[in-house]
Amino acid sequence: MNWVLLLLAGLFEIVGVIGLQKTVKKETWLTYVFFIGAFTTSFSLLIFAMKTIPLSTAYAVWTGIGTAGAAVVGMTFFGEAKSPLRMLCLVGVILSVIGLKLFA
Repeated sequence: MNWVLLLLAGLFEIVGVIGLQKTVKKETWLTYVFFIGAFTTSFSLLIFAMKTIPLSTAYAVWTGIGTAGAAVVGMTFFGEAKSPLRMLCLVGVILSVIGLKLFA
C-alpha cells in the first residue's frame, strides 16, 4: 500500500511542476492554489509512504518519478528539446527508479 502512496506522491509532484510552469506563465490565485495544493498533497503522501519505506529509497523514487515526469511533460506539452541523449538519460532515471524498487 505504501508503494502505491509513493507512486501517487510522485504523480502529484508532476502535477505540481505543471502548476508551477503555469504560474510562471500567468500568475493568478488559481495557478498558485493548483501548484501549492499539488505539492502539499505530494509531500503528505510521501510522509505516509515513508512509514514503511526507507528514507533513501522513498526519496530517490519520489524524485525520480518527479524528474522523469517533469521531463516528459516538458517535452510533450512545453516544447522542450527531445534529443536522443536526453531520452537516453531519461531512460537511465527510469531504470534507476525501477532498480531501487526491486532491490529495496
